[in-house]
Amino acid sequence: MSENTKIEWADHTFNPWEGCTKVGPGCDHCYAETRNARFAGGTAVNWGPGAPRRRTSAANWRKPLAWNAAAADFMAAHGRRQRVFCASLADVFDNAVDPQWRFDLMRLIEQTPALDWLLLTKRIGNAAAMLDQALLAINHGRWNWRDNTFPNVWLGATVVDQVEADRDIPKLLAVPAAHRFLSIEPLLGELDLSLFLHDAHLPVGQSVDWVIAGGESGPGARPMHPDWVRDLRDQCAAAAVPFLFKQWGEWTPGECAENTLDMRTVEVADLSLNGEWQYQTIAGNSEFHRDDEPSVYRAGKRAAGRMLDGVQHDGFPSMP
Repeated sequence: MSENTKIEWADHTFNPWEGCTKVGPGCDHCYAETRNARFAGGTAVNWGPGAPRRRTSAANWRKPLAWNAAAADFMAAHGRRQRVFCASLADVFDNAVDPQWRFDLMRLIEQTPALDWLLLTKRIGNAAAMLDQALLAINHGRWNWRDNTFPNVWLGATVVDQVEADRDIPKLLAVPAAHRFLSIEPLLGELDLSLFLHDAHLPVGQSVDWVIAGGESGPGARPMHPDWVRDLRDQCAAAAVPFLFKQWGEWTPGECAENTLDMRTVEVADLSLNGEWQYQTIAGNSEFHRDDEPSVYRAGKRAAGRMLDGVQHDGFPSMP
């Protein structure tokens, strides 16, 4: 398990176990499942209903203790606390995981108070009951999770469309955490978050106070309409909510593609009136219209980058 991470919004990744089951449209092209298959001879042995989850090594479980021990040096160098993305290759609130593993994870979080733990899940409906269970086990009933929120837990829900947002954000807001955030990746449609965003003038904890958004990468990636992410950016700005744009993914609008595409041939996607993406392959510069949106062009994740209308958005919430 990698000690550090290339993920834009975290300093470390920590995977207490590996494996999961797909639960929604955002899971269709799961990079973690693909990785699991690559390291298991072509079959994702820890994925799907009934598949065993694999707990990581004791040495891996000791790494957060070392990060916590180095907290003062990190703070001196960076002026902030370290952020740990927990379970990039799994889901903390997966029903198929041995509950004792979750108890052990929460005990580790309790033992590393200098780290901010980012628990991101596609199963936010499980979070309240599973946290109650875990914290009752590790504290032997000494205190109640809902009255004694860990100050170093940031709880996030992945939503990719309006159906998931309307269903899952109220569940997220019902669970105590230092911060509640959304990861909207891959963004698969227009989203109205106006009912859920935190206003800077209200106490932290009454609504969502951080939004991460991004397009899909990897084989079979679905395009993201540029206006979808612009609208999220504007909604966050209006509510004074930090916004982080993680990536365009495989597909990018023309202004980002201008200096990155091999224009001998290029794949183009246009959003049709019926809401479906229409694909074509064009050849030659004469057919390339950089401002002809909603056209997007397959440029690849690295070339597409993460600039939105010429700006890199790296918003983060501050600790209360």
